[in-house]
Amino acid sequence: RTFCLTMKVAMLLAWCLAVLAVVSTEAAVTKHRGASFLRHSRHNAKHRLQSGTMESLYPFYHGSDAISAELQRLASEGSCPGLSLQTVGGPERSIDVATIRAPGSNPVNKNFLLFGEHARELISAESGLHLVRSLCGETDLAERAKGVLQDSEFQIVVNGNPDSRKKVESGDFCLRVNPNGVDLNRNWDEHWQAAAVLEPADTNPGPKPFSEAETQAFKDLVEAYKPTTFLTVHSGTKGMYMPWAFDMEHLAQRNQPQMMHILKALDKDHCECPFGAAGREVGYSCPGTCLDWVYDNLKAQYAFAFEIYCGAEYADDLKERWQEKVAGTDGAFLQEHSHLGHDYFKDLFTSHPSGFVQLRSEHGHEHRGFGRTSADCFSQFNPSDEEEYRSTVENWSAAYLDMAAMVASNLKHGAGNTTAGVVSTTV
Repeated sequence: RTFCLTMKVAMLLAWCLAVLAVVSTEAAVTKHRGASFLRHSRHNAKHRLQSGTMESLYPFYHGSDAISAELQRLASEGSCPGLSLQTVGGPERSIDVATIRAPGSNPVNKNFLLFGEHARELISAESGLHLVRSLCGETDLAERAKGVLQDSEFQIVVNGNPDSRKKVESGDFCLRVNPNGVDLNRNWDEHWQAAAVLEPADTNPGPKPFSEAETQAFKDLVEAYKPTTFLTVHSGTKGMYMPWAFDMEHLAQRNQPQMMHILKALDKDHCECPFGAAGREVGYSCPGTCLDWVYDNLKAQYAFAFEIYCGAEYADDLKERWQEKVAGTDGAFLQEHSHLGHDYFKDLFTSHPSGFVQLRSEHGHEHRGFGRTSADCFSQFNPSDEEEYRSTVENWSAAYLDMAAMVASNLKHGAGNTTAGVVSTTV
């Protein structure tokens, strides 16, 4: 009996060991397959990022042809009363311009908005298209837009650098300049300089002011339209600015308090980011910008530049450090009475460079997208997640409408409607 019991225990133990061996083998195979699948997935993802197009990687963005087709649809179907569409740029370029004025309205505020000067900043043009659709009543901002159109009209360049944007759409996500290699926001005849202030590949001002078909078209448009409000929209960081960008010694005085008040209100609701007068550290300037040219030459009552997106890994730190700066000793005073190139803000903009707050430390160094991989450039300048993309265009479309409404209110009540062009020395 003892012998039989021993044999049964031995047989049971052998069976258990066999089962364990089979299970271990299957687990090892499964683990190997899982690791292999993970490596394969990562390899494919990396390959897509390196060689993919905008359409394959981020299908929720609009290609240049799709933007043009959408504008044509809105204008041709009669679904957007008061919308007219024209194409400018001559034989070299084809740039769509949407003008919207509500029938029966009597606007006091003429808004000219310029999107997409820099090709890699895809989200700029996307927000411009969303604004047009909002003004046409096709988004959740329809009611807000309808009210704004009673006192404001709009002329909008949605995609200001379409030929280079098409190259970005094909996967060249770091490309900033136009097909001639010129930075369109350094090519305006406002303290223009022949040499690039920063990296020539990104900030080449061109052979002469208004040498490019795009800037010639923009100049003709704004001269004919005579806006009361001008806005140019960019990305790569977050910030909202007013003149001057070309030097570091003067503040724009015309309507300065009113512009600062508008930026402060917009910041609270839409940005929580640096805002104030564009500025430069002594010795380095930002010549040739549309922001300064329109304000100085056309005497536009209000002129702004917005930078509307930076990658999530930068945004939280930028917000926290900016709030610390303004809360610090003299921070709020310097923000309102000086420019953002002041030494007090230097460390902030060293860590978070802006196209409108230039520092000496950036001279001769990598200029934002320059030297980065395509994947790095895309994530710095544009949302790569559809949910973030939608929240960005919705938030900033609302900001553009709020800006127009506040300016219109000022103009109706006689506040900030002077066109006298003077400057004052900063502290």
